[in-house]
Amino acid sequence: MTQLLHVDSSVLGPNSVSRQVSAAVVARLREVTPGLVVTYRDVATTPLSHLSGAHVAIAHGAPVEDPAVKADVAAGQAVLEEFLRADIVVIGAPMYNFSIPSQLKAWIDRILVPGKTFKYGPQGPEGLAGAKRVIVAVSRGGSYGQAPMTALEHLETYLRGVFGFIGITAPEFIAADGIMAGPEQRAQALANALQTAGDLAA
Repeated sequence: MTQLLHVDSSVLGPNSVSRQVSAAVVARLREVTPGLVVTYRDVATTPLSHLSGAHVAIAHGAPVEDPAVKADVAAGQAVLEEFLRADIVVIGAPMYNFSIPSQLKAWIDRILVPGKTFKYGPQGPEGLAGAKRVIVAVSRGGSYGQAPMTALEHLETYLRGVFGFIGITAPEFIAADGIMAGPEQRAQALANALQTAGDLAA
């Protein structure tokens, strides 16, 4: 059976464009992928802690003494295992202040793990997660296709870099842009993104 991991990160709940598009992506993949098994994680409503000195020490072999840190390390391990199991990863990623939500960054910090999703060899870093398909539903308040705004686009560029580092060199992006430009632009951007999601191939 094909395993799909669906991650949402918008803080806007049902008003979120990225959530609507990521849900449409998953619905489409359910249609075209027999036996699809979906795991859902909402990092906005159930956020992970940001990395701390304790996390770094534990990664280098220090004992886990604080019960809260121990629980958080276990949560991080669960996140990593979800990601490793997944054949397909669908992410809802709104742009906040030119980049990804901090909650999504905390999730990424738990899946970029040496020896699990990448390793360093004689030729430098090598990604270990290249067999996965990643689809990212992006929502952005403005449009970033032309200068000077292109210099402020740190969402898609960052995620392409992150996934490329772990071996996923062709992530797919479905973007709803300019959603803060007015209700008509928002509606059109959402409709276009939903159409693209509905046309996805298996």
